[in-house]
Amino acid sequence: MGTVNEGVERLAGRGSDFLQLAVGDVPTDGKAEWLAGRLRRAIAEGALTVGGRLPPSRVLAAELRVSRGVVTEAYRRLGEDGHVEGRRRGGTVVVAAPPAPACGIRGAPACGAPAALDSVTSGAQAPGTPVAGVPFPDGEPGPDVFDLLRAAPAAVDFTPGRPDLTTFPRTAWLRAERAVLGELSAEHLGYGDPRGTPWLRRAVAGWLARMRGVRVEPEEVLIVAGTAQALTLLHPVLRADGIEAVAVEDPGSLGARQHLRNGGLATPPVPVDAEGVRVDALRATGARAVLLTPAHQFPTGVVTSGERRRELLGWAGEGGLVLEDDYDAEHRYDRPPVPALRAMLADRVCYLGSVSKLLAPALRIGWLLAPPRHRAALTDAKRYNDLGNAVLPQLVLARLMESGQLERHLRLLRGRHRSRRDAMIAALAEHLPGATVHGAAAGLHLTVTYTADVPDTAFAAAALARGVKCQPLSWHRQTPGRPGLVLGYAATPPGVIAEGVALLGRTLREL
Repeated sequence: MGTVNEGVERLAGRGSDFLQLAVGDVPTDGKAEWLAGRLRRAIAEGALTVGGRLPPSRVLAAELRVSRGVVTEAYRRLGEDGHVEGRRRGGTVVVAAPPAPACGIRGAPACGAPAALDSVTSGAQAPGTPVAGVPFPDGEPGPDVFDLLRAAPAAVDFTPGRPDLTTFPRTAWLRAERAVLGELSAEHLGYGDPRGTPWLRRAVAGWLARMRGVRVEPEEVLIVAGTAQALTLLHPVLRADGIEAVAVEDPGSLGARQHLRNGGLATPPVPVDAEGVRVDALRATGARAVLLTPAHQFPTGVVTSGERRRELLGWAGEGGLVLEDDYDAEHRYDRPPVPALRAMLADRVCYLGSVSKLLAPALRIGWLLAPPRHRAALTDAKRYNDLGNAVLPQLVLARLMESGQLERHLRLLRGRHRSRRDAMIAALAEHLPGATVHGAAAGLHLTVTYTADVPDTAFAAAALARGVKCQPLSWHRQTPGRPGLVLGYAATPPGVIAEGVALLGRTLREL
């Protein structure tokens, strides 16, 4: 019989081959937090790669001599962070790895302020000098700025418009794809209808009727490769109709403005207030068309009021055309649904929507509903552009829509996004107490304005130098206004949100 000390040593030597976790390392308190931390570190360091499977909770619990609840709680925490995903018989799988930590983020090695930040805060950096390859000029940035920002390394990514891609319903998509391939005849593998497959157009019509209050026949739906292509197809059609300018909201999406200008269309700004776009200012531009985001204005989050909608419909009834970008209307948390303008005046509204914020931008699937007089020209434009979207993804999406799987996915996203929004609001209140938060009731981003006498381009540049990626509000303005940041929260776990916002607060105080 061994001594007590020998028994303790044998116990300490026991554990799991998985990550070499030893029983003796398990703390008396905070077991789930300890295990979750070890797993996060293993994912960050590459010991657990994307696609790797974690041990069954019952097995790991037995090896570590802890209750099964400890392991399931640790797995749950990683699931909330977006690092792992439970796949029933497929077990718990790593689906995302956190970026390498940067200065100021918990777990990073001690380091001083990066040289880029030193130059920003000291005033030595000239306006427009790139930070991590991204220019931050005082004026409007160039057309490649979003590509450069996307490629810039950062520990915390608050880029607006990014959905949580770790929640993509891979299992449901694969199941639907197998079902579609099992039913697909050989003739469906040829060239399809440039307007889109009849099945998806029918499914989109049903989705819009249920979710957005838009009554439309499948024949009226044109399937496109996202809103960006929809705008590109509209360029020649609008010019052929004598439209040389499309008024845009101010502030409003820089990306949409760039797409319109690329098509040779002017983009006169129209101010946005607490009720939406100002129709009196719209009339003053003389533009015959306007691009709007009425359900959740980008970037302010304002919902166009009933009175302002009536004014808009009056303007449209006099010959104006509304391009309605319904980019994230399904993502709402604290307010009732708002019907699309297209539901109120079909003959004067071009309606643009997509699944980029619902599923993934990589799918490149969207839809365009146009007034009758423009449909034939838009179909021709789509035909000569690419002969139509790829058929197989259309059929898979149609099955997800008609089976109810897409609505179930949306309900999952709403709960997940709400918790992340709440985490960002709480962090902003703590670390940027003088700032004003806009657009919290819906969407995937918040806009924050502040009173400090610091240009938002300098703020965003300094934040990027410290490892936090976001967009300055001034990028989305054509006229002067309060400085601010546009912060996406949907793709970032709550803990990382809190640390990123804390770093933003520290950066602003040092500028």
